[in-house]
Amino acid sequence: MRDDDVRAALQRHWAASDIDDFASEHQIYREDAILDYPQSGERIRGRESIQASRTAQPSRKRFRVRRLLGGRDLWISEVVVTYDERPVHMVSIMEFEAGQVVHETQYFADPFEPGLSRAQWAERMD
Repeated sequence: MRDDDVRAALQRHWAASDIDDFASEHQIYREDAILDYPQSGERIRGRESIQASRTAQPSRKRFRVRRLLGGRDLWISEVVVTYDERPVHMVSIMEFEAGQVVHETQYFADPFEPGLSRAQWAERMD
């Protein structure tokens, strides 16, 4: 699969995630895909279980993709996920085989206030 095709599949995936189109969102995963959440120590095996776990999540979610980086079989999505109007920064690392995700790892980080010690060098980013 060409990089342009993978990038387009990722764009479709995140767009479907944003509108709770769970069937389209999970087309990107191979049937035996693995999803890891290192911060909570959870591993979910299989596309069906990944989709079911996301369908069961009660919060209203919105997704804004900041960047898609990658090539060949390794892609990184930098995303702001808003859970019930509370933004959380997320990085998704997806490993592909034959055009489908076989392994994804997601890292989440809550926003925090800027450090005063960096103020003279820092600017606000959106």
